[in-house]
Amino acid sequence: MVINRVINNNVISVLNDVSEQVIMGSGVGFQKKPGDPVDESKIEKIFSLDNKELSDQFQTLLREVPIETMKLVEDIIQFAKTTYSKKLNDIIYVALTDHVNFAIERQLNQQEIKNGMLWEIKKFYKDEFAIGLAAVQMIEDRLNVAMSEDEAGFIAMHIVNAEMNQNLSDVNEITEVIQNILNIVKYHFNIDFDEDSLNYFRFITHLKFFAQRLLSNTYMQDQDDFLYSAIRQKYPHSFECTNKISTFIKKKYDYQLPNEEKLYLTIHIERVVHR
Repeated sequence: MVINRVINNNVISVLNDVSEQVIMGSGVGFQKKPGDPVDESKIEKIFSLDNKELSDQFQTLLREVPIETMKLVEDIIQFAKTTYSKKLNDIIYVALTDHVNFAIERQLNQQEIKNGMLWEIKKFYKDEFAIGLAAVQMIEDRLNVAMSEDEAGFIAMHIVNAEMNQNLSDVNEITEVIQNILNIVKYHFNIDFDEDSLNYFRFITHLKFFAQRLLSNTYMQDQDDFLYSAIRQKYPHSFECTNKISTFIKKKYDYQLPNEEKLYLTIHIERVVHR
């Protein structure tokens, strides 16, 4: 391998057949220049980002971020991928690196920020919050910087963002849509959800993707009018609740629920309420 760019003493880039790779290692770029061979004994991490814009942003960020922090973030990402089987967009390398580096600086300056969505994050994104808690523990163990659950929540939202390929403002809106719909169901049936049940998990998953369609103004295609009519008649109370949701969504977002969307909402409501 031959060096393409020296980013700093600890980070270089090389070119392969398909993309530019970023290589990290203590001293791997020290007194090196483009065209020099890579000292492979010093390689600790190799990053491949398919998107050139992301790759450029990542390399710019690495000039400012300590190598210990960068290694830590990579381990957090790998933990999410291996322990929780998360499929994450490459944006996570830029967004989480930038966030964790800034969060550490804030904490050292005693500038802690409260997470106004912590309750919702714990409730709707349990796996991602568990990753956030593990990340906070890694930061404390390796960098001796203690952080609160609020920061675990912020890290969790970056994981959600990379899963959905949305920006964080969209993720916040998605969470708000989910909460509003759950409140409608809860008060319509006067119940408390069994949040550990499989049907609740399935309902939340469905609502996440529904909220994405809502906010991007895309629609399910109506496919089965017979099934829609059958479900409507079979589950009248759940369908009535769906109509309340439809009215709310139309009023707040000017989005008309198609029958296919009502069909699946009704099925999920029936399951989560009555099973």
